[in-house]
Amino acid sequence: MMGWTSGYVSDVEYTAGFYAEQSPVLLNFVAVLNGYEPLPLDRPFTYFELGFGRGVTVNLLAASNPNGKFYAADFNPAHVAGATALADQAELGNVILLENSFEELAEGAVELPQFDFITLHGIYTWVTDENQGHIVDFISRYLKPGGIVYISYNALPGWAATQPLQRLLVEYGDAFPNRSDIQVGNAAEFIQKLVDAKVNYFVNAGEALQARLGGLKKHNRNYLVHEYMHKHWQPMYHADVARDLADAKLEFIGSADLVFAYPKLYLTEEKAALIATFPDPAMQETLKDYSLNTSFRKDVFVRGARQLSSLRRQELLRKFGLALTVSRDAVQLKMKIAFGEVNAKPELAVPICDALARGPQTLGQLAALPALAGSNLEDVAQLAALFVASRQAVLYDATYVSQPQEAARRMNVAIASGVQYGDEIHSLCSGLAGSAITAPYVARLIYWLMAAKGVKVDPAALAEAGWQVMRAQGRHMMKDGALLQDDAGNLAELQSHIERILQEELPIWRNLNML
Repeated sequence: MMGWTSGYVSDVEYTAGFYAEQSPVLLNFVAVLNGYEPLPLDRPFTYFELGFGRGVTVNLLAASNPNGKFYAADFNPAHVAGATALADQAELGNVILLENSFEELAEGAVELPQFDFITLHGIYTWVTDENQGHIVDFISRYLKPGGIVYISYNALPGWAATQPLQRLLVEYGDAFPNRSDIQVGNAAEFIQKLVDAKVNYFVNAGEALQARLGGLKKHNRNYLVHEYMHKHWQPMYHADVARDLADAKLEFIGSADLVFAYPKLYLTEEKAALIATFPDPAMQETLKDYSLNTSFRKDVFVRGARQLSSLRRQELLRKFGLALTVSRDAVQLKMKIAFGEVNAKPELAVPICDALARGPQTLGQLAALPALAGSNLEDVAQLAALFVASRQAVLYDATYVSQPQEAARRMNVAIASGVQYGDEIHSLCSGLAGSAITAPYVARLIYWLMAAKGVKVDPAALAEAGWQVMRAQGRHMMKDGALLQDDAGNLAELQSHIERILQEELPIWRNLNML
């Protein structure tokens, strides 16, 4: 019997990741970029995340968006307990975390308001058909007119070649019962033996399957469990997801992978013309997936989408801001994005990067730079999309930047304090962006020492204090591919890293209102 889990893996917790695509600011930018009215964030708004996993995303969004009232639900009590502990540690007053199934939520078991935003990451293609129906019913019941839905999911045709791999992982796990992370590890070892034995399915593997096989070796087992081991795992075509959500009166408006708003970047004229012959917009979008062999989608839908006039769209675009998340010297104009690489035009990108190096700027301010006299706002918006997609910048809403920052800073201290015990949540939130950025272990260690422990901003002092924390856990610095063993070597290497962080990342943290 599946019982309360309905075939969903629950004995191993999900990974503690933050997903920036779920942020209200980015979802609003998706709307405007694709020509639709966004939701106002300079006044109170409501937000619900279905299936919040470890609760990192909803907690960091709540901390960095004080105007929002955030609700989220997960049926796994371990997830709810852990997420609640993080919210309590940061003293958040605008997040409510629920332990409920999709069925209970859809049937109104909990008293809830209507929501401006509803998001769900990954889960739609991990659950039963019945639970998919409950998700649609919940959205239909609780999403406001004009409300935005973000839904990411495993997609076809990109997963088609690797569906037999997932089936084999699940069947092997069923044949040899154990805890799920042990099952997936043992199944991966068995599959490697099949690869070594030159089983034809693997011998003839294409690029997509080879990538998945590589992932079995390198990815965290908790991630692999939740990626592969659900009984009702089933990738879907966009057209089928769109038809499901049409029952909740939702209309697809674009992708949270911002670069997909610019088809000329990824479709030849011939492909675009062929796709345009199809009358159904959902099938046009699905044909794009055939063109790119898409395996994961990040779809944005609206209930009652309202198209913008050209003037209104430009007015709204000007109010979005952009802030670098890497140092000026680290900016790459050859950008790796969802479908490959794109080269930014230096005559546009260089003046914009120089301006952003001085501090966050609105798109309106960037478009008015004297060096961009031959460009326009649309060029700036496209470059902003590329920088965000390549994780070199974050967006912010210039109408929203005066909000209190205390909760974001409390959350960052709560997360950073975890360096004393392990290395789990790899993000810190930005009150400016209403989102979060990646922060590796040493960066979080330095943040905690400065923000919570009062260690002065001095590389030697920070290295000495930081090494005490690391040594207590048996952690070591690495140099030239080898772990350093002696105190002096670790201190020197840690201090070198800290000097770089203070020079390159500390100004970014200040620009993003993180300190």
